Amino acid sequence: MGGSRVLVAGASIAGPALAHWLRRRGAEVTVVERAPELRPGGQAVDARGVAKEVIRRMGLDAAVRATCTETAGACTVDVDGNVLETFPADSDGGDGFIAEIEILRGDLSRVLYDDTRDGVEYVFGDRIAELTQDADGVDVAFAGGDRRRFDLVVGADGLHSALRTMVFGPPERFLRHLGHVLAFYSVPNEFGLDRWLLEYQESGRSALLRPIQDATRAMAMFYFTSADFDVDYRDVAAQKRLLRERMAGLGWLTPDILAHLDDTPDFYLDQVAQVVMDRWSSGRVGLLGDAAFSSSPMSGQGTGLALVGAYLLAGELAAAGWDPEAGFAGYEARMRSFVEANQEIGRLNARSRDVPGPDAEPSPDFGGEWFTELVGRAINGIELPDYTEVPDFGARPER
Repeated sequence: MGGSRVLVAGASIAGPALAHWLRRRGAEVTVVERAPELRPGGQAVDARGVAKEVIRRMGLDAAVRATCTETAGACTVDVDGNVLETFPADSDGGDGFIAEIEILRGDLSRVLYDDTRDGVEYVFGDRIAELTQDADGVDVAFAGGDRRRFDLVVGADGLHSALRTMVFGPPERFLRHLGHVLAFYSVPNEFGLDRWLLEYQESGRSALLRPIQDATRAMAMFYFTSADFDVDYRDVAAQKRLLRERMAGLGWLTPDILAHLDDTPDFYLDQVAQVVMDRWSSGRVGLLGDAAFSSSPMSGQGTGLALVGAYLLAGELAAAGWDPEAGFAGYEARMRSFVEANQEIGRLNARSRDVPGPDAEPSPDFGGEWFTELVGRAINGIELPDYTEVPDFGARPER
């Protein structure tokens, strides 16, 4: 089956990255995104180790680096703003706590979209309403009324993947809440922030300010512990109430940052969670990125997993002659241990932020050799085959 017809759900990072590689391998690709347009802003995301090599193979290294936040590093501060510890971005070969390739999620999404929009069909403001698959293909009904048939369908629609629920079962079967909640939104840079991220921590809560390319703005972030998160991820008013309640009394610049909560254009709050599944495919339907294997923001590697997974999924499907069973199996076999290393780092980092208590597990010792070895596996512990035996219709020249 040459020129396989593939539907991808989700146009954030994993979806357009997969579209890039599927198109290069000769597939006809449609990406459907329920939002009416690309979503701007969002959290700063990092590319480390092997993910940087994927960006290079995409021909997008210059475009990505041109859009980076250019953060010099991170500092922890006390309540008066005095620096306690610093973590420069150029430590650990650019693959440390703050990576040399750090970019806002929305900016990376835009780079990937601009790269693929000429050779890929994008459908915004629509979603998969139902699908039925048989031995030869997948019939898809869209919410907008369209009905189409595809050879393969891939869900790259995030932590709360609707496609995963439709095909694999309810979210609670796969979501693992790590006991924390994360919120972020952009604010005017009235804090004298230059190129350094600042973090203030206090008893299971933290407030952060981070620079972005636009020096007149900054990104605010909050973490807090929450064993029983039950706010609807779509109910923004309830999320803002929860954030105000949980941040009450937190020192440093917190009141000034919260003063912008109602006029920010890009508020986001959600549980810090992982997705753990026995398998990432069912017949002709597969999953990619957070939908399949969210490692949580605590790992710092969600984007790396999405980019590496996109490269391997397209390559394995093409190498298998677009046979879903063999292609999805090859992708899972190559990705699984890489995913597990990154999820372990996410769990350890979440545990390190827990409030100490009589029943709490001891905070991890990140100074041990075991942790250095784990980080090595999480950043570079996966082989990227060249896939020289399958078609490559080439990355377009860098713009």
